[in-house]
Amino acid sequence: MFKLFKTIAKAGESTTKYPFAPYETSDDFRGRPEYQPEQCIACAACTRACPANALTIETKPNDNTRCWQLNLARCIYCGRCEEVCPTGAIKLSQDFELAVANKADLYQKAVFKLAHCQVCETPFAPKKAVQYALDLLVQSGLEPEQLQIRSQQLNTCPECRRKANMLEGENLMKGNGIQQEVLNEGY
Repeated sequence: MFKLFKTIAKAGESTTKYPFAPYETSDDFRGRPEYQPEQCIACAACTRACPANALTIETKPNDNTRCWQLNLARCIYCGRCEEVCPTGAIKLSQDFELAVANKADLYQKAVFKLAHCQVCETPFAPKKAVQYALDLLVQSGLEPEQLQIRSQQLNTCPECRRKANMLEGENLMKGNGIQQEVLNEGY
């Protein structure tokens, strides 16, 4: 019997002391998603990429808000949200302990204000997303007059942009470079 205890003492510990000591995870371990709302632009790329529908976005034009929500109970820790996020607002952490006493603690939520169209005043996109697009244009080195035109386009809703780009029949013919005589001949 003494020989057995001596062998065990030489072998060391055969199990981890978890939960009394922290459990060491590998560097590529995918744990709880950590969300930084100050970096998020509410573009909804993560919600489209999430296979478990753990991420949702709800736009409320009446309240002038877009609500982003993460349900950790549904998350499968696949990492798709981290891959598609253009600003790095979601990162998977090493944390895997998700036990909570209250179900509401499994939800993370952020609310974003919507930008209004400069033509019709309807809310159409998150303000942070519009500003992010403008910042990218500034970084690209766009000339000031082009930047002003793009800024006006970005601050206009898609419907008003579509209406502004629609051309009358006469302008359509001139804009395409098609001669009027050719069109009158039935081509």
